[in-house]
Amino acid sequence: MIQALVATLMWALVASLLIFRRKRADRSITYASFTIAVAMTLNVDAIYLVTDPLLGGTNVTTLVSDGLLMTGIFFLGRGVMKADEYRPRLVRVAVGIPVLLTSLLAITTTFVFIDRGTTTTRFMIDLGAQPAAAAYSIINFSYFFLVITTMMILAARQYLRSSGIQRLPSALLSLGSAFGGGLCLAVLIMDVAHVTGHLDLMRAVQRAYEPLSLLAFLFLCAGFAAQPVVRRAQHDMRRKRTVGLATQLEPLWKRASLVRPGLSQADPLAASADDLESRLHREIVEIRDAMIDPRVTFDISAAERALLNRAESHLLGLDTRATRTTASPGGRVGQEGSS
Repeated sequence: MIQALVATLMWALVASLLIFRRKRADRSITYASFTIAVAMTLNVDAIYLVTDPLLGGTNVTTLVSDGLLMTGIFFLGRGVMKADEYRPRLVRVAVGIPVLLTSLLAITTTFVFIDRGTTTTRFMIDLGAQPAAAAYSIINFSYFFLVITTMMILAARQYLRSSGIQRLPSALLSLGSAFGGGLCLAVLIMDVAHVTGHLDLMRAVQRAYEPLSLLAFLFLCAGFAAQPVVRRAQHDMRRKRTVGLATQLEPLWKRASLVRPGLSQADPLAASADDLESRLHREIVEIRDAMIDPRVTFDISAAERALLNRAESHLLGLDTRATRTTASPGGRVGQEGSS
């Protein structure tokens, strides 16, 4: 049941990423989500029982699924790393190709030595007492723990460096990574307990497996899905603020244009084709040009100057309050002169 829920979550994430991130150049998260979705789908009992006999009926589907999951986690870690400028050597190593290839080779090698019997949907429960099976699972989840812990560190750092609604994705990713790390530790304890014969400990820890698994995937999916949603919401908010500032500046800009015609008057067709931020930028520049042109007299009030500074701060992405206290009256976004 838990595998079906997780697979459903992953396919929902894939769909949302294809919709909201289709124009982004970096597809690491999309590749990761798709690969993990396939891996989790193969782990659904009904699908496992159909696919494994096609591969020989010796639980090779487990190896295929775990290999895909490992690859997906790799892409996931790479995607989180690329979203941050903080990339120390240890982080690059943890989500590097050599570690991935070494881990894939290690699980493939240990898998060969497992006495796998016939198809079973309870692979580690049935076979986990074998040292080779324990080693196989330990390698798997040690790699997962390494990458997920790295993701948690990066996500926590992004949370501390962001503010407002920008914190939502990194907060969700941090929680998901924390639950994922807990899941990995639980599995590692179960593996050691099983192979050493401490079955009571294994069963006690096993109770945490499904809740941790569901919570990890739930928060990770929510975090990655929230990134493009938050980005779009911020874009819409910025667009509305740009429109508002341009509208407020328009009377001042028209006054400036009367005393000192700018490019907008020289080529009104080109000016009308500008996007919203270009329009606001042009208004600011032409107002500033009128203010400093010694050939004309153009005075503005303190309120108009404050509005102009706010518009400049908006275009530059600066904190409005800080800009109001530090920006000089003569500061400008850019300089364009028209003769």
